[in-house]
Amino acid sequence: MSNRIGETFAKAKAENRSVLVGCMPAGFPTVDHSIEQMIAMHEAGCDVIEVELPYSDPVMDGPVIQKASDIALANGVRTRDTLKIIDAVSSAGATVVLMTYWNPIEKYGVDAFARDLAAAGATGLITPDLIPDEAAEWIAASDAHRIDRTFLVAPSSTDERIAMTLANCRGFVYATALMGVTGARKTVSSQAPELVQRIRAADPEMPVGVGLGVGNGQQAAEVAAFADGVIVGSALIRCVLDADDRGSALSNLRALSAELADGVRRR
Repeated sequence: MSNRIGETFAKAKAENRSVLVGCMPAGFPTVDHSIEQMIAMHEAGCDVIEVELPYSDPVMDGPVIQKASDIALANGVRTRDTLKIIDAVSSAGATVVLMTYWNPIEKYGVDAFARDLAAAGATGLITPDLIPDEAAEWIAASDAHRIDRTFLVAPSSTDERIAMTLANCRGFVYATALMGVTGARKTVSSQAPELVQRIRAADPEMPVGVGLGVGNGQQAAEVAAFADGVIVGSALIRCVLDADDRGSALSNLRALSAELADGVRRR
C-alpha cells in the first residue's frame, strides 16, 4: 500500500536526515487553539503531526502530557472533535497520525473509527496499549480503510516479540527508548541505539521512530544519528503550558519545532 507516512520517511532518507514527529493532544487547551498550534508546528518543520486523543486513564503518558490531556478533557473535547482537528491539520498539508489508547476506539466502533479516521485525512494510528496478539479486529479494519498501524517495542522486548510486532506494523514502528512514561530528559537513553539495531536486524526496511525523552535540537541530532524518526511530545507541549498567552505559545512552538527540525538534519 502506498501511504503518505511512507513517502515522508522515504523523502527524509533521500535527504540523509530523520523525520521529525511532533506530538500535541487534541483540544489542548481548546479545539481551535490545538488546530492553530499543530499547523504552526507543521509550518516550522515538523514532518509529521502526531495528534493525541486525550484519555482519562493513560498508561504511557508522563505528567506533562497528562496535564495537557486533562485540560482538554475539562474543556469538553471528544472523539468527534479530534477527527475535526485531524481534518483541519491534514487539510493544511501536514502528514497526520493519531495516537490513542484502545478503549475510545472500542467504544466508537472499530470499523467505523477506521473509516472516519481515514476520511479525516489521518495516515495511521499508534496504539500504545494494543498489542498485535489482540489486534485482529483493528488489523482487519485498518486494512479495509488503508490506515497504517504502528505498534510499540521496548528495550525489554525479545527478538521474537520484535519480529512479530514488525510483521504487523505498516508505516513505521515506535521504539520506546526508555522503560517508563513519556517526558523530556536531560540525556538520550543509552538503550535506544541497541533497540534500533535489533529492529533493523529483524526488518531492515521498516522505518523506526524513537520516542520518549527528546527535548531539544542537540538531543534530536543524537537520536537522528541512529533512528529514521525522532518523536517529540512533552517538550512541545510545555511550550504551551508555560506560555503567558496564545501568541507566546505559538512563538515558542515555532521556535522549538525549528530547532528540532534543524537537529534531525545534523545526523
